[in-house]
Amino acid sequence: MAQIRPVLLTIDDDPQVLRAVERDLRQNQFLSNSFRIIRSSSGQAALDLLPKIEERGESVAMFLVDYRMPQMNGIEFLSKAIEEQPDARRVLLTAYADTDAAIKAINEVKLDYYLMKPWDPPEEKLYPVLEDLLRSWLACWRPLYRGLRLIGTRYSSKSYDLRDFLARNQVQYKWIDAEGTDHDEDTKKLLASLGDKLRSLPVAVFEDGEAISEPTPAQVAARLNLNTTAKLEHYDLMIVGGGPAGLAAAVYGASEGLKTVLVEREAPGGQAGSSSRIENYLGFPGGLSGQELTLRAVAQAKKFTAELLTPLEATAVAIHPPNKIVTLTNGSEISCGALIVASGLQWRRLDLPGLDRLQGAGVYYGGGLTEAASCGNEDVFVVGGANSAGQAAMHFSRYARQVIMLVRGTSLAATMSQYLIDQIGTTPNISVQTRSQVVEAHGGDHLEALSIRCDTTGTVDRVPAAALFIFIGAEPKTAWLGDAVARDERGFILTGAQIPKDLVQKNFDRPPMLLESSVPGIFAVGDVRQGSVKRVASGVGEGSIAVQFVHEYLSKS
Repeated sequence: MAQIRPVLLTIDDDPQVLRAVERDLRQNQFLSNSFRIIRSSSGQAALDLLPKIEERGESVAMFLVDYRMPQMNGIEFLSKAIEEQPDARRVLLTAYADTDAAIKAINEVKLDYYLMKPWDPPEEKLYPVLEDLLRSWLACWRPLYRGLRLIGTRYSSKSYDLRDFLARNQVQYKWIDAEGTDHDEDTKKLLASLGDKLRSLPVAVFEDGEAISEPTPAQVAARLNLNTTAKLEHYDLMIVGGGPAGLAAAVYGASEGLKTVLVEREAPGGQAGSSSRIENYLGFPGGLSGQELTLRAVAQAKKFTAELLTPLEATAVAIHPPNKIVTLTNGSEISCGALIVASGLQWRRLDLPGLDRLQGAGVYYGGGLTEAASCGNEDVFVVGGANSAGQAAMHFSRYARQVIMLVRGTSLAATMSQYLIDQIGTTPNISVQTRSQVVEAHGGDHLEALSIRCDTTGTVDRVPAAALFIFIGAEPKTAWLGDAVARDERGFILTGAQIPKDLVQKNFDRPPMLLESSVPGIFAVGDVRQGSVKRVASGVGEGSIAVQFVHEYLSKS
C-alpha cells in the first residue's frame, strides 16, 4: 500500500495570486512529489475541505494563507483551522503594510513564518522557507504505511520506551493500541496473523513481515540498520553525547576535516531533543521544537561525514597518552586523539510511593512528547517550575483538557523565562498551583490519581490524574568516567581554571584550555560542565568553540 501524500493547502481570494502560488509550488520537485497541493479561494471554503481531507486519512502539512481576505482574514482562518489540524505548519502571505499583523500572529496562532509578496524569485524567497518547514514536519509525521508497526498498550513502560526511542530517532512507524476497538481492516488482519506473539507485548512488525515480541531499543536499532558500529579503529575526535553541544562539536569537527565520531546512548538531541518548543533560540522568532533542531543538526553532521552511533553508551575511558580509549556498552572500544564529553544530564528522580511502579504507565520523567496526543480530554499534571516544565505545559495544553503545574516555590518568576510565564498566564486550560507537591501516586496497571500536599495549609488532597510529567532538575551523566577526570561533589566536570592546582601541576606542562578537563585532550561542553549555562544556545556555542581547542591540542600532541 502506497503512503498517502500529506496536503499542502494554499488559500487566497485573489484568483491570479492563487494560480501563481500553485504554479510555483508545482514547479518545485520536492514539493510536488512529496505533497498533494490543493488550493482554495476563501477561508470558509478551506475550512469546509478539512473534514473531507481527514475522512481520506490525509494530514495537512502546511497552511499557506493570504492575510488580506475580506470575509475571513488569514489569522482568523488559522485560529480555526489549527483546531482541526494542530500540527500543520502555518505560513502567512503578507504585504509590506501587514508585517505588524504577521508578527502579532506569531503569538496568536503560533505562526511559523510570514512571506512578503511578491516572492520572486521563488528559488530564493519561497522554496528555502517552505522546504525547511516541511522537511521538519515530515520528520515528525506518522503516515499510514506498511513500514515498521509497533503493537502495544498505552500504559506499558516497555511500549513507551520503544515509542520514545523511535520518535526521538526520527524513525517513522505506526502505533497500534492492542486494546483499541476501532481498528481498520488491515490492522485487524495483522493482529489476527500474529496469534500467540500478542501475549508478550509490545510487538514490533517490520516491513518484511518479521515480528519480534518485547524487543529492546538496541534490537530494533540493529533491525533498522541504525548505525551502531564504528567504521574506524581510531578517530581524531570522539564525542560522547548527542545533545546540542555534542551535535555542534560533531558539525564543526567534521566540517574542519577531523575524523569525527559521536556516540549517543538514546537518541540525538538529548534532553533538548524532547523539548516541545524552544522559543528563545536566535533566528527562530516562531520557535522550533527540539526534534526540528535535532533533525537539522544531524543532517549537517552527516553532510560533513561525521559518524553517529546510536543507541550506544560509553561505559569507561582509559588514558594511553596521547590516545584515549572509550569502551561502549556493546563491548567495543574506540580510540581517539581528543575526546569531548557532552553526555549531558539525566532527570532527577522523585522518591515517592507509587512513582517507580507506575513509571512509563502514566508517570514520565521529561517531555514524554509521544504521550501528548493520547491525553485528549484528560487532566495532566506537570511537576516543576523551570523552562522545560513550562514548555511541556504549553505543548500538553494543545491536547489535554486541563494542565495543572505543581510548583514548590511561591511563583514561577525565579525559575522560568518571562515569555513562558506570559504564555502560561494567557492559556486558559493551564493552572499553576504554587507551594504544592506530589506525595504519592495511585493506580493499578496505570496512573489513576495523585495525592498532592499544599505546603501553605498542610492539607493533602487526592485528585484524579491521567498523566504526571516530572521536571525537577537533573544530574550529570558522568559516572562512566570514574576517576579519570576531576569532578565536583555533584558529578559535574571541572574545566579550565576550575581544575585544582595540584592536578594542573601533575598533568600539564601548560595552562589548561578553557573547556579542557583535568586530563589533557579531554574536553567537557554543555550541561555536563560545572558552571555551564543551561540553555540550548550556550551548549551549541561551547560545542563549536571546543573544536578550536581540539585543533590546538592535536597540533601539539
